[in-house]
Amino acid sequence: MMNFSWDALFLSLKVAGCSVFLNLFIAVPIGFLLARKKFIGREFLDTILTLPMVMPPTVLGYYLLVLLGRHGWVGQVLQKYFDINLIFTWQGAVIAATIVTFPLVFKPTRTAFETVNPCYEQAASVLGISDLSIFFRIILPLAWRGIFAGLLLSFARALGEFGATLMVAGSIPGKTETLSIAIYEAVQEGNDHAANIAVIILSIVCIFVLVIAKKLTGHKIFY
Repeated sequence: MMNFSWDALFLSLKVAGCSVFLNLFIAVPIGFLLARKKFIGREFLDTILTLPMVMPPTVLGYYLLVLLGRHGWVGQVLQKYFDINLIFTWQGAVIAATIVTFPLVFKPTRTAFETVNPCYEQAASVLGISDLSIFFRIILPLAWRGIFAGLLLSFARALGEFGATLMVAGSIPGKTETLSIAIYEAVQEGNDHAANIAVIILSIVCIFVLVIAKKLTGHKIFY
């Protein structure tokens, strides 16, 4: 009877943390752009960017395989010019988790920026404050709760991501086997002890994250 896989837990934490970091620098700027800039096709773009929230993770995983695999145009470029292969690696798991959790950061971020009263920015602009200073001194402090709540939700979701991760990274013990995949493997092997421990850990983390997110957003998580 196999014991609980601590390697899977640490790998899940690393993958989730990296995906949150990436979404901080990808989803947040895009959320700000769509919140403040009006252009043709803005809402259509919003719909496309929200698709990972409703699309089956296995479908997303298949798209990533087609894109990042040895025969995919991105995969071929990475392999040919940089000797990088993302399939069946923990870095591939990070990309999968980032794509799956992107809407959980993007949507709250956009709404948080939209709720900031433009009058504050206009007043600061009249006083001669630069756009960069306005963003960091006025807009961001007023919107940070929604952004941070989205990042927390994305961390919890990435921690339990299964479908896309399994498609892209596979299930290699000690290398790409995350906690959610380890639960699946444990159930398949009849290892109820390891499965129960992993399920309890994931459940506690998810409950904790939801409680914090609700407190930050006034019980409004999804906008």
